[in-house]
Amino acid sequence: MIETWQSQIKAAAASGKKLSIRGSGSKSFMSPHATGDVIDTRAHAGVVDYEPSELVIVVRTGTPLAEIEKTMADAGQMLAFEPPHFGGDATIGGTVATGLSGPRRPYAGPARDFILGCKVLDGKGDHLAFGGKVMKNVAGFDVSRLIAGSMGTLGVITEVAFKCLPLPKASVTRVFEMSADAAVVAMNRWYVEANPITGTVWVGGKLYVRLAGAVPAVASSSAKLGGEALADDGAWWRGWREQTHPFFAGEAALIRVACKTTAPWGDLANGLDKQAIDWGGAQRWVRTSNVALPAIREWARAEGGHASVFRGAANDDERVSAPQNALVDVSQKIKASFDPYDVFPNL
Repeated sequence: MIETWQSQIKAAAASGKKLSIRGSGSKSFMSPHATGDVIDTRAHAGVVDYEPSELVIVVRTGTPLAEIEKTMADAGQMLAFEPPHFGGDATIGGTVATGLSGPRRPYAGPARDFILGCKVLDGKGDHLAFGGKVMKNVAGFDVSRLIAGSMGTLGVITEVAFKCLPLPKASVTRVFEMSADAAVVAMNRWYVEANPITGTVWVGGKLYVRLAGAVPAVASSSAKLGGEALADDGAWWRGWREQTHPFFAGEAALIRVACKTTAPWGDLANGLDKQAIDWGGAQRWVRTSNVALPAIREWARAEGGHASVFRGAANDDERVSAPQNALVDVSQKIKASFDPYDVFPNL
């Protein structure tokens, strides 16, 4: 399969054609520029190496995410960044390419922090290896983490090594009724108090706080914080992660806002149709018309963040805001280094 892809890339480079990389297509809404002949990664699947005692798993790019999670769960381990699937056939390659993380992200770390190494086919058809399979690999540039979130613009990911973490011994979710601004204060205060928090979401006037870890720690924090217990909280968090929760239903644009965890909505909240707060306050979701986007972007900029249309953008200018010139320059140089013949999509 690697040789076939190499030939396909070299032929495209020689003819000036474009290629797009695709697994199951579960996250294709995030990559509108993917055009040209398709490199389908699903045939390149399977677990290459997994030693639970070493806390490392190595997988091929087309391996279904569900298969990897089951293999790890059977060994009492997990991908701690809790990646969303957005489809039953989601592959690990799409997980890395989009760099998406779930509710556990602010407490365990983002996807890139769990990538120990990777192999990539660049725009010349060369098969490159970065990083390794150990926790403390310091040889060369940390390109493995650069690949996370690259959206298929730098090359074809063929193999990835991940750091694994043990599954928590206990997990409960407590629910509190409170306003959005009160929830932001509570999320930040309870986290710095060293409670074993692994997920926080405010939606529909309620704050959901997931506690997970050692049994004594979870029991102690649960009693201290109070609130109501959430039945079948595993299903609730899966629904939130996969955006099947009722908040995400409907045709209105879904705007994602990244900002400081302590930023209050303030007067801006009065003009928003539906809103939710995630990641301890660092991620805000808004369901509204795109007319409100300029005001939301201005608020995010003032709060040290940015806003983008996650779903439902009418055009690219709505989907993402323009990065700083310095970042554009660096991105273009990296792109040219990996893909000198412009074979793969541009961001």
